[in-house]
Amino acid sequence: MSRNRIILVTIGIMLSLFLASMESTVVATAMPTIVGQLGGLEHYSWVFSAFMLTSTTTVPLYGKLSDLYGRRSIYLAAMVIFLAGSVLSGMAQSMTQLIFARALQGFGAGGVSPMAFILIGEMFTLEQRAKMQGFFSGVWGVSSIAGPLLGGFIVDQLSWHWVFYVNILPGLVAAALVGFAWVDHPRDQKRPSIDYAGATLLTASIVVLLLGLMEIGTLVSWLLLGAAVLLFAALLWVESRAADPILPIPLFRQDRLFASSIVHGITSGWALFGTISFIPLFVQLVIGTSATQAGLTITPLLLGWVTASIIGTRLLLRTGYYKLAIGGTSLLFIGSILLASVNENTSQILMMAYITLMGIGMGFSIPSFLIAVQTKVERRYLGSATSMLQFSRSIGGTLGVSAMGAALGARLAANLSASGLDPKLVTQLLDPSPGSEAVIDSSVRLASADAIGIVFIIALFAAALALATVLFFMPRMNLSEIKSAQAEEASLPISAD
Repeated sequence: MSRNRIILVTIGIMLSLFLASMESTVVATAMPTIVGQLGGLEHYSWVFSAFMLTSTTTVPLYGKLSDLYGRRSIYLAAMVIFLAGSVLSGMAQSMTQLIFARALQGFGAGGVSPMAFILIGEMFTLEQRAKMQGFFSGVWGVSSIAGPLLGGFIVDQLSWHWVFYVNILPGLVAAALVGFAWVDHPRDQKRPSIDYAGATLLTASIVVLLLGLMEIGTLVSWLLLGAAVLLFAALLWVESRAADPILPIPLFRQDRLFASSIVHGITSGWALFGTISFIPLFVQLVIGTSATQAGLTITPLLLGWVTASIIGTRLLLRTGYYKLAIGGTSLLFIGSILLASVNENTSQILMMAYITLMGIGMGFSIPSFLIAVQTKVERRYLGSATSMLQFSRSIGGTLGVSAMGAALGARLAANLSASGLDPKLVTQLLDPSPGSEAVIDSSVRLASADAIGIVFIIALFAAALALATVLFFMPRMNLSEIKSAQAEEASLPISAD
């Protein structure tokens, strides 16, 4: 592509990444207020889980479709679905409607963010990706500041419905830029059939697994978890025999970097994205802040992520991805230890410091894994490998939010019951509407702090697994040497047998 087209596509990608970052921070900030107005605290995690479920299960499918049919049309289709879901989410009048609209939004989001990184991987070389990462991280920086503040401002001054409408304008601009400027590479006219069986089994296994986690401890939950294991086994059997599987099984078998990166993505995504979803709830419910102040609590985490990402990608070619991975995951683990110690007496400032460490850790580790995998895999696997990395973090966050939500609901119900308190007092704490204030016994905040504390302990265990993966399974390699070896191999003549 020409330089002008690359610039236009890059701007479109930046807007796409802006949407991805805004989506998580704006909605997380607004959710306590949404629950306070619509009710249904027991469905709190499902507003996140519905979105993450559909976005997670479709990520590998978008990557495979883009490998087969080109990046442009698949990206545009994903953006249209995402924006339609955003509009319907803003129009929701009940928690049920919001959950279904978020599920539709997730179907589109499963393609928007991964396709942005796939386009980056295809447009830029290793050295260019390391340099351009600063610009892309800058987008996260702007949205990290604007997202929580905008979400809190909209909720406090306007209406929570508008936190979904803010996606529309940047989404339309991004779609127009990429649609106009992107030029797909010629592809083989003999396209293999899509692995619909694999996609169906993947979706079914994750849905059943999440349903089992929502009611953990009951007979039904154990039956669902057993069914999920059987579905995953069937998925592996089908994928090992598929002509063009949606899951790149050969990469799992042959590439230890790819396999360990996927495990790290699941565990770190579980720790961080699960935490982000419940931090605003803790700050508003236990500390007693407004939605705007709750949004401010998340901001340092995202700024730490952005700053570390900019610095880390600049150091990548000098230090190697392995040192960045070790350092970043260690900071994630340390931040998780500190966060697991919070209680009703913990200040908002301390919480901001703890989660900032987690954000810095993700900023050092995640981009280094992405660049390393994109450098090492063959071009024909670029879309699938990139989308699988996105998938791993999404599924980790999805499982984390679902498991944490189930643990939170069970612990909070038990605490309130033991204290003889009415569960409706919790929603009264979250509803900022005039006249809705109630004199709340301190026992409610104490019960809520204890229940949400379980969430942070679960995140700590996930962060520990992420660190163990890097320490004991991640291979050490020089990316520049790998790229040079690939170039030499590509230049060798093919001998006939």
